[in-house]
Amino acid sequence: MNSRKELADTVRVLSMDAVQKAGSGHPGAPMGMADIAEVLWRDYMNHNPGNPHWANRDRFVLSNGHGSMLIYSLLHLTGYDLSIGEIKNFRQLDSKTPGHPEYLDTPGVETTTGPLGQGIANAVGFAIAERTLAAQFNRPNHTIVDHYTYVFMGDGCMMEGISHEVCSLAGVMQLGKLVAFYDDNGISIDGNVKGWFADDTAARFVAYGWHVVVVNVHDTDDTKKEVDADAIKKAIEEARSVTDKPSLLICKTVIGRGSPNKAGSHDIHGAPLGEQEITATRAALGWEFPPFDIPPEIYADWDAKQVGKARETAWNEKFARYKNDYPELAAKFTRRIEGQLPDGWETESKKFIENLQNNPANIASRKASQNTLEAFGKILPELLGGSADLTPSNLTTWSGSKPLNEDHAGNYIHYGVREFGMSAIMNGIALHGGFIPYGATFLMFVEYARNAVRMAALMKIRSIFVYTHDSIGLGEDGPTHQPVEQMASLRLTPNLSTWRPCDQVESAVAWQYALQRQKGPSALLFSRQNLKQQPRNTEQLANISKGAYVLKDCLNQPKLILIATGSEVSLAMDAANRLTNEGHQIRVVSMPSTDVFDAQNAAYLESVLPFAVSARIAVEAGIADYWYKYVGLNGAIIGMTTFGQSAPADKLFEKYGFTVDNIVTTAKALISRK
Repeated sequence: MNSRKELADTVRVLSMDAVQKAGSGHPGAPMGMADIAEVLWRDYMNHNPGNPHWANRDRFVLSNGHGSMLIYSLLHLTGYDLSIGEIKNFRQLDSKTPGHPEYLDTPGVETTTGPLGQGIANAVGFAIAERTLAAQFNRPNHTIVDHYTYVFMGDGCMMEGISHEVCSLAGVMQLGKLVAFYDDNGISIDGNVKGWFADDTAARFVAYGWHVVVVNVHDTDDTKKEVDADAIKKAIEEARSVTDKPSLLICKTVIGRGSPNKAGSHDIHGAPLGEQEITATRAALGWEFPPFDIPPEIYADWDAKQVGKARETAWNEKFARYKNDYPELAAKFTRRIEGQLPDGWETESKKFIENLQNNPANIASRKASQNTLEAFGKILPELLGGSADLTPSNLTTWSGSKPLNEDHAGNYIHYGVREFGMSAIMNGIALHGGFIPYGATFLMFVEYARNAVRMAALMKIRSIFVYTHDSIGLGEDGPTHQPVEQMASLRLTPNLSTWRPCDQVESAVAWQYALQRQKGPSALLFSRQNLKQQPRNTEQLANISKGAYVLKDCLNQPKLILIATGSEVSLAMDAANRLTNEGHQIRVVSMPSTDVFDAQNAAYLESVLPFAVSARIAVEAGIADYWYKYVGLNGAIIGMTTFGQSAPADKLFEKYGFTVDNIVTTAKALISRK
């Protein structure tokens, strides 16, 4: 049996060698946290390297993701499908070991942690999902959901504002199975953090409602001295025993421990050690093996494949007994963990949408969204909704909503004013499995949440971001609350599907699409003001799901095409009717989702926007420049080129040209040029 020091040193050496070979990276954090990781992963982590997707595994999140060689070393050593060749390919093109941990790229990586602070936010989401799923499915003598969420974080995570948002909420929610390890090494890129980060971190987290333990992991710079693993174990045991509070273990460490000349300095934070210092580190650690050469006996002590398989087998046997006693619950659990929608979903959702079309209502699309939630929520118990303190405005509750602060088996989260935190927590919930999270705020405040939305798109997960008050139609609250450029920026985000529906029917289709989309997030943009429902035939109704469709056509090939979204579709229809009455051949295209439309085949694209018709006008109360891709340089755009103002919505629409008269005048000018 190798000593704990030798096993931790394996992580140190792998990390420094991989960074050195890559010519870039962050060796300091992995070398400093190796001792904590060795105790956690070898003594406590409940996981199976042979099946990274086992439902009841513990989740491990490396929030300080720049220290990615730490998790890659752990995954490699414990037996995941991550070869030594991939370790050698650290930070290289198409490797499984990118510079920051990437979900989907690396087996065993639970979430993409690049921007600091989002990992701890995701971890809060994991912990919420675990407790909620347990409350919904566990039964007396049948505990099928029972696992921990462990997260490593550094000074940078603590400084980022998102950590305040989510850790405050985690304390209020009393997430007892969330255990965070703070690598308190006092060093960031610029040097010793005392000059810019002097928080009393322990007091801060006690105030949040956390259980806090301080662990002196490295009480000396002597690299030959054994670390007090018992102190680390005691702290973890204490954390696991506190069931009504999340726990923070403040771990006093030395960054880059093992490096005789750079340990404890910012010089080792984000750069290779260099060949000379690597040689000195090997000597200081007593490590006699060449780069990437790990003795078989060390692999044997780290290997978790057999133990992990046995643990999953035991859980499978437990689940079989659960299935025997609660067959319907077991089937629902399996379906939800696999991310599948229930039988009958397609029929029921289609029937609901058809009923809306047959029963017109001129309502705000935010209200249409709530009506859709009322219908879909009854058949989708996996929906876990929320709002950033705007529930009455976003209209995100329905009759079956039960807040988690009242019932752990509920389905609604009052996030408080935490747009960024909410969005990143949603991502953690989606990654955990068993739920489809949705969360809402005003569209303007996507600016606070931007990076979490981007991470959802990068990870291709089913987070549904609901944004109401979608344009200058917000009115009197003024330009600080009126989104202008936000629609375009969302549409420009790869793998994010963005919808801006024009009435209650398109709103329901947007929800239907987002719920059925398993490999990517969606942004649903809804109005504050009432919208007129549009007439449609059966074909038009079916074509909404294609992102854009011909809402009004003419007898012959159109001379001009009006393209509009959301509240402006009604204006386009009224303008088209006037132009038609004057003898012009006009087509109206409603385009609730540009990305979905762009993904259609060439024949459908041509059928909606024929290449031969270059006279086109796009009408949207958002930034104008985005629409050139559809109208071309010869077309026209009625959109925003400035911020809005504080005034009633109808006055703003008139001021900025969103009127039937302006559309008609612009159209005639285009037609006359042909």
